[in-house]
Amino acid sequence: MDINTLVNLILSTIILIMGIWAYFAGKVRSTLYIGIAFGLFALCHLLAILGLAAGLSVLITILRLLGYVLVIYAIFIVIAKKKNA
Repeated sequence: MDINTLVNLILSTIILIMGIWAYFAGKVRSTLYIGIAFGLFALCHLLAILGLAAGLSVLITILRLLGYVLVIYAIFIVIAKKKNA
């Protein structure tokens, strides 16, 4: 097992949990989107640890792209709120 992938899984899962927690604490959508994005990254890391990454490379690419798009969208929400404030 690759230690880097395990560390990435653990940290991504922590960010997922914290993003959901922050959303329910303050109802800020961007924190939820970032949490979900890191949940997608965690899923990719889990698939790699389970040895399924090679057979699911297209799915992993799509999951990672969705994760990055969610982070970009979350940042856009924050920027748009700053402009309107």
